[in-house]
Amino acid sequence: MIFKIMSTLFLSLLMIACSSQNYEKLKVSSSTWIGYSPLFYAKEQGWLAPLNIELLNVVSLSENVYLYEADNSDAFVGTQYEYSLVAQKKHSLMPIMMFDRSYGGDLIMANVSIEELQETNSTIHVYLEMDSINKTLIEYFIAKYKLQNKQISYVNQDQTQTSTLNAHNIQEPTVVVTYIPYNETLKKQGFYELVSTKDGLDIFVVDAMFTTNEKFHEHKEQFLELKKLIDKALVVLHNDPYHYYESVKPYMNNISYEEFKASLHDIIWINEKPSQKLLKRLKEVAFPTRDLI
Repeated sequence: MIFKIMSTLFLSLLMIACSSQNYEKLKVSSSTWIGYSPLFYAKEQGWLAPLNIELLNVVSLSENVYLYEADNSDAFVGTQYEYSLVAQKKHSLMPIMMFDRSYGGDLIMANVSIEELQETNSTIHVYLEMDSINKTLIEYFIAKYKLQNKQISYVNQDQTQTSTLNAHNIQEPTVVVTYIPYNETLKKQGFYELVSTKDGLDIFVVDAMFTTNEKFHEHKEQFLELKKLIDKALVVLHNDPYHYYESVKPYMNNISYEEFKASLHDIIWINEKPSQKLLKRLKEVAFPTRDLI
Protein backbone atom coordinates (compact mmCIF):
# COMPACT_ATOMS: atom_id res chain seq x y z
CA MET A 1 0.00 0.00 0.00
CA ILE A 2 2.79 2.41 0.96
CA PHE A 3 4.65 1.47 -2.21
CA LYS A 4 1.55 2.27 -4.30
CA ILE A 5 1.10 5.68 -2.63
CA MET A 6 4.78 6.54 -3.08
CA SER A 7 4.66 5.48 -6.71
CA THR A 8 1.61 7.63 -7.37
CA LEU A 9 3.23 10.62 -5.67
CA PHE A 10 6.44 10.13 -7.64
CA LEU A 11 4.56 9.95 -10.94
CA SER A 12 2.60 13.10 -10.09
CA LEU A 13 5.77 15.02 -9.30
CA LEU A 14 7.41 13.67 -12.44
CA MET A 15 4.47 14.81 -14.56
CA ILE A 16 4.64 18.30 -13.07
CA ALA A 17 8.40 18.48 -13.63
CA CYS A 18 8.15 17.29 -17.21
CA SER A 19 5.26 19.62 -17.93
CA SER A 20 6.98 22.70 -16.50
CA GLN A 21 10.12 21.96 -18.51
CA ASN A 22 8.13 22.68 -21.66
CA TYR A 23 7.96 26.35 -20.67
CA GLU A 24 10.50 29.02 -19.91
CA LYS A 25 10.19 30.39 -16.38
CA LEU A 26 7.57 33.14 -16.14
CA LYS A 27 7.76 35.39 -13.07
CA VAL A 28 4.67 37.34 -12.07
CA SER A 29 4.78 39.75 -9.13
CA SER A 30 1.79 40.69 -7.02
CA SER A 31 1.06 42.77 -3.95
CA THR A 32 -1.50 41.81 -1.32
CA TRP A 33 -4.98 42.81 -2.50
CA ILE A 34 -8.20 40.85 -2.51
CA GLY A 35 -8.59 41.42 -6.24
CA TYR A 36 -5.37 39.50 -6.87
CA SER A 37 -6.39 36.57 -4.67
CA PRO A 38 -7.15 34.30 -7.69
CA LEU A 39 -3.40 34.25 -8.29
CA PHE A 40 -2.73 33.20 -4.70
CA TYR A 41 -5.41 30.53 -4.92
CA ALA A 42 -3.91 29.13 -8.13
CA LYS A 43 -0.50 29.00 -6.48
CA GLU A 44 -1.80 27.22 -3.38
CA GLN A 45 -3.63 24.64 -5.51
CA GLY A 46 -0.43 23.82 -7.39
CA TRP A 47 -1.84 25.04 -10.68
CA LEU A 48 1.08 27.32 -11.53
CA ALA A 49 3.88 24.76 -11.27
CA PRO A 50 2.97 22.84 -14.47
CA LEU A 51 3.10 26.14 -16.35
CA ASN A 52 6.48 27.02 -14.80
CA ILE A 53 4.98 30.24 -13.41
CA GLU A 54 6.53 31.69 -10.27
CA LEU A 55 4.35 34.07 -8.26
CA LEU A 56 6.33 36.68 -6.34
CA ASN A 57 4.39 38.19 -3.43
CA VAL A 58 5.48 41.68 -2.30
CA VAL A 59 4.19 43.98 0.44
CA SER A 60 3.28 47.08 -1.55
CA LEU A 61 2.18 48.39 -4.92
CA SER A 62 5.32 50.50 -5.22
CA GLU A 63 7.61 47.57 -4.39
CA ASN A 64 5.82 45.63 -7.10
CA VAL A 65 6.69 48.37 -9.58
CA TYR A 66 10.33 48.55 -8.45
CA LEU A 67 10.66 44.78 -8.77
CA TYR A 68 9.33 44.87 -12.31
CA GLU A 69 11.40 47.87 -13.38
CA ALA A 70 14.52 46.08 -12.14
CA ASP A 71 13.64 43.18 -14.49
CA ASN A 72 13.12 40.80 -11.59
CA SER A 73 9.66 39.88 -12.85
CA ASP A 74 8.20 39.40 -16.33
CA ALA A 75 4.74 40.72 -15.53
CA PHE A 76 3.10 42.53 -12.64
CA VAL A 77 -0.37 43.36 -11.39
CA GLY A 78 -1.49 46.82 -10.37
CA THR A 79 -3.82 49.71 -11.10
CA GLN A 80 -3.89 52.08 -14.06
CA TYR A 81 -1.74 54.48 -12.02
CA GLU A 82 1.19 52.04 -11.76
CA TYR A 83 0.69 51.18 -15.42
CA SER A 84 1.04 54.83 -16.43
CA LEU A 85 4.25 55.17 -14.40
CA VAL A 86 5.97 52.10 -15.85
CA ALA A 87 4.75 52.73 -19.41
CA GLN A 88 6.82 55.93 -19.47
CA LYS A 89 9.95 53.75 -19.32
CA LYS A 90 8.76 50.54 -21.00
CA HIS A 91 6.90 51.83 -24.04
CA SER A 92 5.53 48.47 -25.17
CA LEU A 93 3.92 47.82 -21.77
CA MET A 94 0.29 46.77 -22.09
CA PRO A 95 -2.58 45.40 -20.00
CA ILE A 96 -3.24 41.76 -20.86
CA MET A 97 -5.89 40.65 -18.38
CA MET A 98 -8.34 42.38 -16.07
CA PHE A 99 -9.04 41.44 -12.46
CA ASP A 100 -11.39 43.84 -10.75
CA ARG A 101 -12.66 47.34 -10.19
CA SER A 102 -12.33 48.89 -6.75
CA TYR A 103 -15.76 49.68 -5.30
CA GLY A 104 -14.88 50.61 -1.74
CA GLY A 105 -11.71 48.54 -1.57
CA ASP A 106 -9.43 51.60 -1.65
CA LEU A 107 -10.11 53.97 1.20
CA ILE A 108 -8.92 56.78 3.40
CA MET A 109 -9.01 56.29 7.16
CA ALA A 110 -8.13 58.60 10.03
CA ASN A 111 -8.18 59.07 13.78
CA VAL A 112 -10.29 62.25 13.41
CA SER A 113 -13.26 63.35 11.30
CA ILE A 114 -13.11 65.33 8.04
CA GLU A 115 -14.48 68.35 9.92
CA GLU A 116 -11.67 68.10 12.45
CA LEU A 117 -9.12 67.92 9.62
CA GLN A 118 -10.64 71.06 8.11
CA GLU A 119 -10.53 72.93 11.41
CA THR A 120 -7.16 71.82 12.79
CA ASN A 121 -4.13 74.08 12.98
CA SER A 122 -1.87 71.11 13.68
CA THR A 123 0.21 69.28 11.11
CA ILE A 124 -1.74 66.46 9.46
CA HIS A 125 0.33 63.29 9.12
CA VAL A 126 -0.54 61.21 6.04
CA TYR A 127 0.69 57.63 5.64
CA LEU A 128 0.63 56.20 2.12
CA GLU A 129 2.57 54.48 -0.66
CA MET A 130 3.70 57.49 -2.69
CA ASP A 131 4.45 55.72 -5.98
CA SER A 132 1.00 54.16 -6.26
CA ILE A 133 -2.69 54.88 -6.70
CA ASN A 134 -2.58 56.03 -3.05
CA LYS A 135 -1.15 59.34 -4.28
CA THR A 136 -4.10 59.93 -6.62
CA LEU A 137 -6.55 59.16 -3.82
CA ILE A 138 -5.01 61.60 -1.33
CA GLU A 139 -4.70 64.38 -3.93
CA TYR A 140 -8.39 64.01 -4.78
CA PHE A 141 -9.31 63.91 -1.09
CA ILE A 142 -7.32 67.07 -0.28
CA ALA A 143 -8.86 68.97 -3.19
CA LYS A 144 -12.45 67.83 -2.52
CA TYR A 145 -12.37 68.66 1.18
CA LYS A 146 -10.34 71.86 0.74
CA LEU A 147 -7.29 70.89 2.77
CA GLN A 148 -4.76 72.50 0.40
CA ASN A 149 -3.75 75.16 2.90
CA LYS A 150 -3.11 72.71 5.71
CA GLN A 151 0.35 71.73 6.84
CA ILE A 152 0.69 68.11 5.70
CA SER A 153 3.53 65.74 6.48
CA TYR A 154 3.68 62.74 4.15
CA VAL A 155 5.08 59.43 5.37
CA ASN A 156 5.93 57.05 2.53
CA GLN A 157 5.81 53.44 3.70
CA ASP A 158 4.24 50.13 2.76
CA GLN A 159 0.93 48.89 4.10
CA THR A 160 2.50 46.26 6.34
CA GLN A 161 4.34 48.97 8.26
CA THR A 162 1.37 51.34 8.26
CA SER A 163 -0.99 48.69 9.58
CA THR A 164 1.02 48.62 12.83
CA LEU A 165 -0.19 52.15 13.67
CA ASN A 166 -2.50 52.37 16.67
CA ALA A 167 -4.81 55.37 16.70
CA HIS A 168 -5.16 55.18 20.48
CA ASN A 169 -1.45 56.04 20.84
CA ILE A 170 -1.47 58.97 18.39
CA GLN A 171 -2.31 62.53 19.47
CA GLU A 172 -1.83 64.42 16.19
CA PRO A 173 -4.38 64.21 13.33
CA THR A 174 -3.36 61.21 11.26
CA VAL A 175 -4.67 60.01 7.88
CA VAL A 176 -3.97 56.64 6.29
CA VAL A 177 -4.47 55.83 2.59
CA THR A 178 -5.00 52.09 2.49
CA TYR A 179 -6.84 49.18 0.92
CA ILE A 180 -8.25 45.75 1.67
CA PRO A 181 -7.19 43.73 3.67
CA TYR A 182 -5.09 46.22 5.68
CA ASN A 183 -8.10 48.37 6.55
CA GLU A 184 -9.43 45.62 8.84
CA THR A 185 -6.32 45.74 11.03
CA LEU A 186 -6.38 49.55 11.13
CA LYS A 187 -10.06 49.49 12.10
CA LYS A 188 -9.27 47.26 15.08
CA GLN A 189 -6.56 49.73 16.08
CA GLY A 190 -8.87 52.74 16.29
CA PHE A 191 -8.91 54.20 12.78
CA TYR A 192 -12.20 54.68 10.99
CA GLU A 193 -13.17 55.15 7.37
CA LEU A 194 -13.62 58.66 6.02
CA VAL A 195 -14.18 57.98 2.31
CA SER A 196 -13.68 55.18 -0.20
CA THR A 197 -13.97 54.43 -3.90
CA LYS A 198 -17.59 53.52 -3.16
CA ASP A 199 -18.47 56.57 -1.10
CA GLY A 200 -16.79 59.97 -1.24
CA LEU A 201 -14.00 59.28 -3.75
CA ASP A 202 -15.30 59.48 -7.28
CA ILE A 203 -12.21 57.81 -8.71
CA PHE A 204 -12.26 54.96 -11.20
CA VAL A 205 -9.69 52.34 -10.14
CA VAL A 206 -9.13 49.05 -11.97
CA ASP A 207 -6.63 46.24 -11.46
CA ALA A 208 -4.97 44.31 -14.25
CA MET A 209 -1.87 42.36 -15.22
CA PHE A 210 0.75 44.14 -17.31
CA THR A 211 3.67 43.03 -19.41
CA THR A 212 5.52 44.17 -22.51
CA ASN A 213 4.52 43.14 -26.00
CA GLU A 214 7.77 41.17 -26.27
CA LYS A 215 7.22 39.21 -23.05
CA PHE A 216 3.61 38.52 -23.94
CA HIS A 217 4.53 36.84 -27.20
CA GLU A 218 7.43 35.02 -25.56
CA HIS A 219 5.10 33.52 -22.93
CA LYS A 220 1.79 33.72 -24.78
CA GLU A 221 0.65 30.17 -24.08
CA GLN A 222 1.42 30.52 -20.37
CA PHE A 223 -0.51 33.78 -20.13
CA LEU A 224 -3.49 32.25 -21.93
CA GLU A 225 -3.50 29.28 -19.57
CA LEU A 226 -3.07 31.57 -16.56
CA LYS A 227 -6.16 33.52 -17.61
CA LYS A 228 -8.14 30.26 -17.61
CA LEU A 229 -6.86 29.47 -14.12
CA ILE A 230 -7.92 32.88 -12.81
CA ASP A 231 -11.41 32.34 -14.19
CA LYS A 232 -11.43 28.85 -12.70
CA ALA A 233 -10.40 30.20 -9.29
CA LEU A 234 -13.27 32.69 -9.33
CA VAL A 235 -15.73 29.87 -10.05
CA VAL A 236 -14.41 28.18 -6.89
CA LEU A 237 -14.82 31.44 -4.97
CA HIS A 238 -18.45 31.60 -6.03
CA ASN A 239 -19.23 27.94 -5.32
CA ASP A 240 -17.11 27.30 -2.21
CA PRO A 241 -16.03 30.61 -0.67
CA TYR A 242 -14.83 29.08 2.60
CA HIS A 243 -12.44 26.66 0.86
CA TYR A 244 -11.19 29.56 -1.26
CA TYR A 245 -10.73 31.72 1.83
CA GLU A 246 -8.76 29.00 3.65
CA SER A 247 -6.40 28.78 0.67
CA VAL A 248 -5.72 32.51 0.33
CA LYS A 249 -5.90 33.50 4.03
CA PRO A 250 -2.09 33.59 4.52
CA TYR A 251 -1.92 36.26 1.81
CA MET A 252 -4.83 38.29 3.19
CA ASN A 253 -3.23 39.55 6.39
CA ASN A 254 -5.10 36.72 8.18
CA ILE A 255 -8.46 38.51 8.13
CA SER A 256 -11.41 36.48 9.39
CA TYR A 257 -13.79 34.66 7.07
CA GLU A 258 -16.54 37.19 7.88
CA GLU A 259 -14.20 40.08 7.04
CA PHE A 260 -13.15 38.34 3.85
CA LYS A 261 -16.76 37.88 2.74
CA ALA A 262 -17.58 41.50 3.55
CA SER A 263 -14.58 42.73 1.57
CA LEU A 264 -15.85 41.00 -1.56
CA HIS A 265 -18.59 43.65 -1.68
CA ASP A 266 -15.88 46.30 -2.07
CA ILE A 267 -14.70 45.10 -5.49
CA ILE A 268 -16.39 44.23 -8.76
CA TRP A 269 -14.83 41.35 -10.69
CA ILE A 270 -14.20 42.30 -14.33
CA ASN A 271 -12.25 39.25 -15.47
CA GLU A 272 -14.84 38.43 -18.11
CA LYS A 273 -15.35 40.28 -21.40
CA PRO A 274 -15.61 44.00 -20.58
CA SER A 275 -19.01 45.62 -21.04
CA GLN A 276 -19.39 48.61 -23.35
CA LYS A 277 -19.87 50.81 -20.30
CA LEU A 278 -16.61 49.58 -18.79
CA LEU A 279 -14.76 49.97 -22.09
CA LYS A 280 -15.94 53.59 -22.23
CA ARG A 281 -14.64 54.28 -18.71
CA LEU A 282 -11.31 52.61 -19.53
CA LYS A 283 -10.98 54.80 -22.63
CA GLU A 284 -11.64 57.89 -20.51
CA VAL A 285 -8.63 57.08 -18.31
CA ALA A 286 -6.43 56.22 -21.33
CA PHE A 287 -6.33 52.54 -20.47
CA PRO A 288 -5.71 50.42 -23.61
CA THR A 289 -7.91 47.35 -24.08
CA ARG A 290 -6.78 46.11 -27.48
CA ASP A 291 -4.56 43.28 -26.17
CA LEU A 292 -6.71 42.03 -23.31
CA ILE A 293 -7.03 38.25 -23.15
